[in-house]
Amino acid sequence: MAADKREQVEEAAKAAEQAAQAAEAAAANATGNAEAAQTAAAQARDIADQLAIIAASSPISDFVFLLTIFVLAIFVGYYVVWSVTPALHTPLMSVTNAISSVVIVGALIALGADLSESAASFWPKFFGFAGVALASVNIFGGFLVTQRMLAMYKKKER
Repeated sequence: MAADKREQVEEAAKAAEQAAQAAEAAAANATGNAEAAQTAAAQARDIADQLAIIAASSPISDFVFLLTIFVLAIFVGYYVVWSVTPALHTPLMSVTNAISSVVIVGALIALGADLSESAASFWPKFFGFAGVALASVNIFGGFLVTQRMLAMYKKKER
């Protein structure tokens, strides 16, 4: 019986020794993986720093900036107009005449530009005149639409 216990103790000692060796191998493997992860993190940090320097030093071109604003304005306008109930479309469109007042101010500035000695003085004046004409049509047409819309809500005299 003592011999059986001795064999069991020896087998348990061998199993414990094998488990200790496996644990040491796993610890060495984990240490290697941790070092590799630290190296990868340092490389990622260096790349991110380089990208930040490039992004900070390169200016965005004016065309790309203005095109982005234009595209965003298209989406905002689309969602604003289509989220309004159908009964309010006419008042919404009549209120947009304020935009034409801004256009007409810009057109008047283009008309008043002093380019008399320049060879290109015709085009700013032409586009300024066209802007004034088209904005005027839009403004007066908007007032007509608004007047008709308000007339729909007046009670008729009998």
